[in-house]
Amino acid sequence: MVKEELDKEQFYKESFDKEKFNKEKIGKEQLYGVIQDEIIKKLGVVPVGVSNRHVHLSQSDFEVLFGKGKSLTFMKALKQPGQYASQETVVLKGPKGELRNVRILGPFRRETQVELSIADSFVLGIKIEVRESGKIEGSAGVSIIGPCGETTIDKGVIAAFRHIHMPQAYADQQNYVDGQIVHVASEGIRSMLFKNVMVRVSDQYELELHLDVEEANAAGIKNGDYLKIIR
Repeated sequence: MVKEELDKEQFYKESFDKEKFNKEKIGKEQLYGVIQDEIIKKLGVVPVGVSNRHVHLSQSDFEVLFGKGKSLTFMKALKQPGQYASQETVVLKGPKGELRNVRILGPFRRETQVELSIADSFVLGIKIEVRESGKIEGSAGVSIIGPCGETTIDKGVIAAFRHIHMPQAYADQQNYVDGQIVHVASEGIRSMLFKNVMVRVSDQYELELHLDVEEANAAGIKNGDYLKIIR
């Protein structure tokens, strides 16, 4: 239903201000982006980013794992400005097992944080909690192994609280506030209502809903799908 509503040609006919864009003489790709943004606002939907297991490292922990003076190697940009996937990966080791080839995301953070699915925690043999990113006091620990060394963190392993990254201007226009809890609905044969989704507002964000792999698979959702925000 949401996908059917996202008919860009129909929206163009209904809402497109030709005179405005003729004056501004914007390019085709920019025009497409503007139209898409207006559709999103009109329908109250949010694009999905499915988050696989990953690690955010402090610079000091990175140097233990990869060598003094080493730095992350850029692989590809993520949707959130300044965030990227690096070429480097690590092994996570718990009491019961290991997870290999876990991607490091950049840039470095003040404290190391590991984001896993609940199923991943079963493989490692650790008990993790659903936490807001950065709220790691009292969370689980794990051993992290790199090509040059190993470090064990005593906290920082979480299942991320599902959340929406929302630009400040969008939040102001649509009357959302930072920390607000909303619901998000998917459609299709495995339609679901995701309750308890946190809105995180910043002028540094692009609009995007983050779900982990388990949440997305349960509802048959993939990257780039649109879900409806329900207050």
